[in-house]
Amino acid sequence: MLVNRIDSLSGLTCEATMSTIRGRPDLPGPKDRIMNWTKLVRELTGAEYYRGIVTPKTRPLLVAFESGLTDEEVGQVEQTYGFRFPPDLREFLQTALPTSDGLPNWRAGLDGSPGPWMDGPKDGILFDVEHNEFWPSEWGARPHSLTLAKEIAARFIDAAPRLIPVFAHRMLPSAPHRAGNPVFSVHQTDLIYYGFDLEDYLRHEFQLPGGRPWPDSLPFIEFWSSLL
Repeated sequence: MLVNRIDSLSGLTCEATMSTIRGRPDLPGPKDRIMNWTKLVRELTGAEYYRGIVTPKTRPLLVAFESGLTDEEVGQVEQTYGFRFPPDLREFLQTALPTSDGLPNWRAGLDGSPGPWMDGPKDGILFDVEHNEFWPSEWGARPHSLTLAKEIAARFIDAAPRLIPVFAHRMLPSAPHRAGNPVFSVHQTDLIYYGFDLEDYLRHEFQLPGGRPWPDSLPFIEFWSSLL
């Protein structure tokens, strides 16, 4: 029986496989297209959305922004959390910074408050390792010791690209370091695509017009794409 963790968010050797996960520098992204983030911010401002349990009496939340992150603030966030913002997410956050419920406020988050969001994917996988017998064949034979199994799983997860929260448990991989990476919806080891890139995701999540057709294929993201 599948057990779900309840929280605030909804034959290779270990070393060889992890070196493969680590081993990609910046890569060229999809064909360049000019993105007008200022226009998208205007479209998003005031967009209605819901979180949690919705009843007929539930009032919608509204997307709100404040001034975008400065270069210094971007550097502080990246140093605090140990990742680099992909170029498209950085441009979006430097155009205007979302401050609404469920959208991480990285300026306020310098106090460590986004930490649980950042830790959510790892915690969810380790929960499934412990309670739902999750163990990919690529990790080799599963140890009998649960402690050792979780230690091995944690090493694989730590070697994978960090997943950066965009909204609640919708995550953008930090690597490859390029624009155009897909957005995942992540709950434990249940991953699905929720946007083929950042703009597509934001239009889909907040029900904005102007969507583009999905491409024939999406970039492979080390580790995470294998969970799809």
